[in-house]
Amino acid sequence: MRRYVLSGLVRALVAWSVTLGVALAAPRPMTFDDQMKFRRLAVAVVSPDGKYLAYTQGVTDKAANRVQYDLWVMPVSGGEARQLTSGPRSVTDPCWSPDSQTIAFVSNRDGKAQIWTVRRDGGEPRKVTDFFTNVSGVLWTADGRHLIFVAEVYPECPDEDCNRRKYAAAEASKVKAKIADRLLYRHWDSFKEGRRTHIFVVPVEGGAAKDLTPGDYDAPPFSLGGRDYDVSPDGRELAFARNTDRDEAISTNNDIFIVPLDGGEPKRISISPGSDTHPRYSPDGKYLAWLSQERAMFESDKKQVILYERATGKLRRLSDKVDISFDELAWSPDSQTLFLTGDQRGQVPIFTLTLAGNDVRTLVEQGQNGNLSVAPDGKTLYFTQSTLTRPNEIFAVTTTGGAPKQLTQVNEAFLQEIAFGKVEETWFTGADETRIHAFIVKPPQFTEGKKYPMILLIHGGPQGAWSNGWSFRWNAQLFAAPGYVVVMVNPRGSTGYGQRFTDEISGDWGGKVYVDLLKGVEHVIGLGYVDADRIGAAGGSYGGYMVNWMLGHNTDKRFKAFVSHAGVYNLTSMYGATEELWFTEWEFKGNPWDNPELYEKWSPHRLAKNFATPTLVIHGELDYRVPIGEGLQLFTALQRRGVPSRLLYFPDEGHWILKPQNSELWYKTVHEWFATYLKPETVQ
Repeated sequence: MRRYVLSGLVRALVAWSVTLGVALAAPRPMTFDDQMKFRRLAVAVVSPDGKYLAYTQGVTDKAANRVQYDLWVMPVSGGEARQLTSGPRSVTDPCWSPDSQTIAFVSNRDGKAQIWTVRRDGGEPRKVTDFFTNVSGVLWTADGRHLIFVAEVYPECPDEDCNRRKYAAAEASKVKAKIADRLLYRHWDSFKEGRRTHIFVVPVEGGAAKDLTPGDYDAPPFSLGGRDYDVSPDGRELAFARNTDRDEAISTNNDIFIVPLDGGEPKRISISPGSDTHPRYSPDGKYLAWLSQERAMFESDKKQVILYERATGKLRRLSDKVDISFDELAWSPDSQTLFLTGDQRGQVPIFTLTLAGNDVRTLVEQGQNGNLSVAPDGKTLYFTQSTLTRPNEIFAVTTTGGAPKQLTQVNEAFLQEIAFGKVEETWFTGADETRIHAFIVKPPQFTEGKKYPMILLIHGGPQGAWSNGWSFRWNAQLFAAPGYVVVMVNPRGSTGYGQRFTDEISGDWGGKVYVDLLKGVEHVIGLGYVDADRIGAAGGSYGGYMVNWMLGHNTDKRFKAFVSHAGVYNLTSMYGATEELWFTEWEFKGNPWDNPELYEKWSPHRLAKNFATPTLVIHGELDYRVPIGEGLQLFTALQRRGVPSRLLYFPDEGHWILKPQNSELWYKTVHEWFATYLKPETVQ
């Protein structure tokens, strides 16, 4: 394997020449191609000896229409980083061996995604598994003897040969029809095809893999982030999340189970009717901690920390008196402290919590932080951080507090070429005299005394939030670049402002949140630099729903143009075609035939007779969360009403537009649409 390192002198000359070039060229507003040049740091893991960090770094290949992730390693003390893998296939899930000499990872470098290992100091990767299908989520046991991974299997198959035959038959068949006999037969962007995710263990040297979670259940269940399984420090036990309810489409009841690593009957140890996920063993082996939600069917309930004492089976809530919903957790080496992340007032800080309970302290306050990895001596925490003006980089902070230190600078030189809009935060009074928070991103060449067109961005979820973090999808700086003031309000339903604030959107989709958003628009107009006659709004998912709701209420023509991406249009048809029915039944207090009132009250399609605002409709064929019919119904209504409208349809995308060339078309079409009606080039 070729070594990708530079001598100190060459590195210095390169840095000097880049800096000189930047100094000679004035920074410019960001373009889509600029955004595609940023390197993407996805994960960082400290070695067991505390000397190195392994991380994945992605580079966009627009011509190939993909992002290529490779494995890198660097000393924690700084110095040269070494690239351990190179294309044409991506790397995910880096994981250290206990002796810190080898890194396991998942790659599809020979076709299917399999486990590979590579020496820390370089060399050719060695393939460990030759499984019949793609694997993911590799985890090395503490004794160094085994690797854990996840794969989809046919639950009725008793062995690997049976699965291999069924996979081969499915791939060879010319018939592409699907058969389903129960709900949740498809999810997000793919059909289940009668398969289940199971967790396997395989010897590091290779060989037969053992299924640790057999049965007609997913283990772990689908997750948008985080690893929902862990291995005990002695390498004898696996903890994992699994949902055993028959009606999975209306259940969030993920529970934590434990099972011996040499096999056996799993034992359920959690008791919440809501979702229990992210189990993590304490380093001393005495405890298991996880994140738990108390309310059934509510996927956005507060996630609190549960502590399980393994010797006694005793459960204890560690954060029940803290009004923060946590998303990630990691143990300190002395097993006395947990490091956590969670939304808080537009940031995603890092917190600490001890076994005493409810004594949360903020360790890192600013930015969007994640991928926590604790040094073995417990003195340093490594993590990734992004902001609205910088993509992810790797940082370190002492666990006793202090200013974080940036360890990588993979985008630093290129960032100096870009003129970013100034980011400001503001608070205003929304519905019911409630204080509402928002971000404002000004145009990169903002001039006092001039007035600019404005775009209101509306986040999805609806229980989500705009945060001080970088996005390659709804990038506020890329929206601001042509000369817009971009406003990102966190209205009712947003996370990070207390659970009551989050709860207040359920059953009230077009109520207080709508007022919050309109009052936010008026608040920013009142700041004096927005042209009140050139305002547009855009949103995706629930944000698309809100655009559709505004479309039916825009009688005062406050908004001159809309962009509705993957927006809910008809709540009744949405219920019948979406997959996670627990979501709609929670939000609208039942199903549409037994409890139709809220479906009818808050459905945008009822107001189609009021549609008059130019609207761009965007949808993906593979979007099973908000199915394609929602976008097509909206576009049909707009066209029949004679409203200026355009449909941007992606046959190969789901809820998110992920392929680089598709993303380029997305941004180009959105910018053209707003330019037509808001005219950012005619700044007054």
